Amino acid sequence: MPAAPFTRLPSVREQRGDLVLAAIMFVGAILSAALSTVADIYGDTRAPEWTALLYALAVTAPLGWRRRWPAAVAIAVCVAYFLAITFQVPEIYVGNIAMFVSLYTVGAWMNNRRAAMVVRVAIIVGMFIWLLITMYHTAIEEAEKAEVAAGLLSPYLAFMLIQLLLNVLYFAGAYYFGERSWNAAQERAVLEQRTAELEQQREVTAAQAVALDRVRIARELHDVVAHHVSVMGVQAGAARLVIDQDPEKTKSILTGIEGSARDAIHELRQLLETLRTPGGETTDASSTVALDDIAELVAASTEAGLPTDYAVIGDPLPVPSVVAVNLYRIAQESLTNARRHAGTGATADVRVRYDQHGVEVEIVNTGRAIAALRPGLGQLGMRERAAASGGTLEVTPRLTGGLRVRARVPLDDSAPRPAQDASAPPGSSTTQDAPAIQDPRPPQTPQTPESSAAR
Repeated sequence: MPAAPFTRLPSVREQRGDLVLAAIMFVGAILSAALSTVADIYGDTRAPEWTALLYALAVTAPLGWRRRWPAAVAIAVCVAYFLAITFQVPEIYVGNIAMFVSLYTVGAWMNNRRAAMVVRVAIIVGMFIWLLITMYHTAIEEAEKAEVAAGLLSPYLAFMLIQLLLNVLYFAGAYYFGERSWNAAQERAVLEQRTAELEQQREVTAAQAVALDRVRIARELHDVVAHHVSVMGVQAGAARLVIDQDPEKTKSILTGIEGSARDAIHELRQLLETLRTPGGETTDASSTVALDDIAELVAASTEAGLPTDYAVIGDPLPVPSVVAVNLYRIAQESLTNARRHAGTGATADVRVRYDQHGVEVEIVNTGRAIAALRPGLGQLGMRERAAASGGTLEVTPRLTGGLRVRARVPLDDSAPRPAQDASAPPGSSTTQDAPAIQDPRPPQTPQTPESSAAR
């Protein structure tokens, strides 16, 4: 679709400025006429003094409407200036300024560019014809007065050439600066339009990206719910088969069904707080990953050129499937960003921490120093995943360079805790590998489990 033609319209403030300019120049024309009369620039052949007032009004008043009707104002000012010079009204300086401003305004504000060119060219050609005719008559008069024409005409010819050069510069300057002002305004308008379009496109892209990310989370929710429902179906079928022969076994199966139903409802409620139903489809496969799969992410990151260490701190706890998927995706996004932006020679460190209150995944990378974080779609997706799991996300630049991403999700206190090995010293970890980057906090001490019942 072709762009609309550029149209330049004066604002109310600019129109008020034109009126102020006309008033100032009117005062200047009165003062210039008075001083020119005292200086006797035309001698005894000058027009009556009262004509200076009329001329000052005629040459400056139209400037108050110069942006509204630039062509009419330019013609009116030039006609007033021509009559003033012809009848030798004692004022020429403010008139020169007014004519320059009017010619400039035609080039800068007239929307019909062909008409703007025609008006300016016609005025300039007419003025030069008038100037040449005036110079010719003056030269003839000076030649008749001179006893030796060649000797007297030489200084006069030089003076006329200077006048001709000044007029060329005068009219060329008015034409050039008017055209340049129009082009600058047009470029500025195009830039503002493109900026608005880019801003609108950025908002649309951000909304689409968030919607797609929510669709992926919704598909992962579908996998989790389908898993729970299928398990409940199998258990219900088994309970139906043994309900007559083994009532105790049936009670145990029904207890498992009840636990699965509660887990599904809890996980469903967490995600539905931040999701809405989008009107699109995605080709991403449903996620069935767990926290243990982060080790594969670390290996893939190392193979891709970002040396990455991996450590598990504390005794692993049962983690809901949705929480595991979201933490896995946060680790995946963080490592991807590190490979893109950390630069050459960077390293990364991934830690999974368990304590009695929850699980935490921390991804730290070295590399380029970051003065300030710029919010992006990746951060938005990670924050939504953390919020969907009922947790929090911290993304902070490191003083030594690189970035630290820490996602923490609290776990239900009724979740089973693994028994601690009596032979293990307090504060021991399930991994013996030291982190590549020192952790500012001491390792968590495994706690005594509150319950050993299987979920």
